[in-house]
Amino acid sequence: MLQNKNTLNPNKWIDQYADYLFNYAVVRVNNSDLAKDLVQDTFFAGLKSAKNFQGKASERTWLVSILKRKVIDHYRKINSKKGQAEVRMNFYNDGENEGNWLEERVPQDWNNASEKAIENEELKSQIDACIDNLPEKYAMVFRMKTIQEFETEEICKELEITASNLWVIIHRARTQLRKCMEDNWFNN
Repeated sequence: MLQNKNTLNPNKWIDQYADYLFNYAVVRVNNSDLAKDLVQDTFFAGLKSAKNFQGKASERTWLVSILKRKVIDHYRKINSKKGQAEVRMNFYNDGENEGNWLEERVPQDWNNASEKAIENEELKSQIDACIDNLPEKYAMVFRMKTIQEFETEEICKELEITASNLWVIIHRARTQLRKCMEDNWFNN
């Protein structure tokens, strides 16, 4: 019988993985208190299911997979409160402009590196604010697809939505983000 080289050591989880798991979670939920709670829930779930650990993955990979499920469960819980009716409509592909809706509007002539850094930070803050103003499901799908670069199939599987629903959500999120940026950034 082969012995697994990966074993669990729960006594060291906080020291070895808490920061990594927190960073992983906070990017996905955009809320530090919620991220802390999810990491804590991950450690509890890890302790409860330690007997199921087979050693096929590293301890960190195993904990990340638990955390990933916790994040997804969080969003499912939010979505179930609002209802999970899927929108069924054709998604209009905007041809060559697909994916370039924001990049086209960024000024190209930067003369001063410090001004550029300030401008980029302000732009990032405004984009984050606009994303935060989206409906939660739109923000979650937009972040997963556009920022975190999850594959379409993975998002659909994890959120139990169809590919066409995902693209409708992305389209609507982009449309709302464009309007928000036009109202709050480009017209200032």
